Amino acid sequence: MGTEGSTVLSPVWRGLPRTDSSAVSNSASCALPPHFEAVRTARRFTRITLNQWGVQRLFDDVALVVSELVTNAMRYAVPVDRPDGEYEPPIRLHLMRWTTRLVCAVRDPSEESPVAGEAGTGDEHGRGLLLVENFSDAWGWHPLVGALHGKVVWALFRLPRE
Repeated sequence: MGTEGSTVLSPVWRGLPRTDSSAVSNSASCALPPHFEAVRTARRFTRITLNQWGVQRLFDDVALVVSELVTNAMRYAVPVDRPDGEYEPPIRLHLMRWTTRLVCAVRDPSEESPVAGEAGTGDEHGRGLLLVENFSDAWGWHPLVGALHGKVVWALFRLPRE
C-alpha cells in the first residue's frame, strides 16, 4: 500500500488507470484556520462529506489520514509569523470522489517536501506519514505552481466495486 512519499508526484493520478469520463465525480473543499482545532473541523467535514457521497464505510481510514495530513500541515507548514488582518486561511482540505477512487488532499503554504519521521518507541511524533502510507492505497505530494505557493499532500483510496 502507498507510494514513496519523498517522490514528487504530479498529477495526483499519474500511473493510475484513466477515469471513465462518464464516472460520477464529486468534490468538496474546506478552508482550515491556523489552529489545532482545525483537525477536529477537518474530521467533521470529512464525515459529513463521505456520508453525503454514500461512502461512510471509509470514514475511519480516511479520517485518520486527513487528521495526520492536517496535523502535519499545522505543525510544519504554517508560518509562525503570520501577518495580521484578513488573509486566505493557509490550509485547505480537498476531498474528491470518482466511482473507483477517493482522494483527500491538503494544501499548505510550505514548499518543503514532507519527510517521514524516525520515531522511537516512546516518541509522540514521527509516525504520521507512516500511518498515511499504511491506511491509504497511495500517497504523494506535489508543489504548487503559478500564483499559489506551497504544496499539496494527497492520499488515494480505491473504492470497492458496488
